[in-house]
Amino acid sequence: MAGNTFGTLFKLSTFGESHGVAIGGVLDGCPAGIELNLEAIQEDLDRRKPGQSAIVTQRKEPDTVEFYSGIFEGKTTGTPIGFAIHNTNQKSHDYSHIKDSYRPSHADYVYDQKYGFRDYRGGGRSSARETASRVVAGAIAKQFLGDMKINAYVSQVGELSLNKSYQELDFSLIESNPVRCPDTATAAKMEEYIKKIKKEGDTVGGVITCVIQNIPVGLGEPVFDKLHAELGKAMLSINAVKGFEYGSGFEGVKMKGSAHNDQFNTDGTTKTNHSGGIQGGISNGMDIYFNIAFKPVATVIQAYDTIDREGNKVSTQGKGRHDPCVVPRAVPIVEAMAALVMADYTLLNRTIKL
Repeated sequence: MAGNTFGTLFKLSTFGESHGVAIGGVLDGCPAGIELNLEAIQEDLDRRKPGQSAIVTQRKEPDTVEFYSGIFEGKTTGTPIGFAIHNTNQKSHDYSHIKDSYRPSHADYVYDQKYGFRDYRGGGRSSARETASRVVAGAIAKQFLGDMKINAYVSQVGELSLNKSYQELDFSLIESNPVRCPDTATAAKMEEYIKKIKKEGDTVGGVITCVIQNIPVGLGEPVFDKLHAELGKAMLSINAVKGFEYGSGFEGVKMKGSAHNDQFNTDGTTKTNHSGGIQGGISNGMDIYFNIAFKPVATVIQAYDTIDREGNKVSTQGKGRHDPCVVPRAVPIVEAMAALVMADYTLLNRTIKL
């Protein structure tokens, strides 16, 4: 299986399956001498872990990260940082009913066709549990980035939208509710809606907005390695993501060029930021902001029709412990992937001029 590594200089390779002994990763290219706050890394993991509230999967995992290399006396050594998170609460029997059949909109069928074999326990390698390793690496990247700030939050659940720009929001409220929406009234409505969907044995999708601030001018490479292209790749690599837009996004098509153009101030900043902080694939120093659309979780706790490995039509029922809406737990994953991209391009920028 290819495709287990992300990044060019600041590079993460992950390993492990949902119901294996452990998941983990190797982070290569992290500069030496970075003083790490290990508690902050664990805090980001705790934001992603299952069982943290009534609106997420009730699988109980402590998700405690163990570091094996690359850190000495609280600082990075410049060598590969190896780490693992042991699985402790697998219930593989919950998936025995799909051993020989395929769940709709999951990776079951394509894995079987591609590899001739699959780990049916929770999806194996295709499980979103793999993203815990990304959160560890992203938390390290955040500390490498210093003053650069990355904040993600839930801006939509189903048809319930937070109709406010990020400039109107207080990011300190993101962690004040289980939905991770920085607007108390909207968060309460979203939470009740997710609970309703869960009670029905169904699922719902949503949107996460991410904002990156305090960015230097010049991050990103022209042509194929544009900054927004790499951010898009990073976000689209997250399980259940169906869409990515930055800056004015799809709404920008409704504007005329004269209104969409970001006029300059004398200091090089711009009066508006329809470009989303990126022009020509390179950061211009303004805030980078983007939206990520997540589909409804594919596993519904209802009866459904499907096919087995022989192509026969069969009926089965969703079982196990699953999120009725993935976006609350995906917030730290989005931040982590954004941090990995920004860390990689920060190191790349150091190679181009004196």
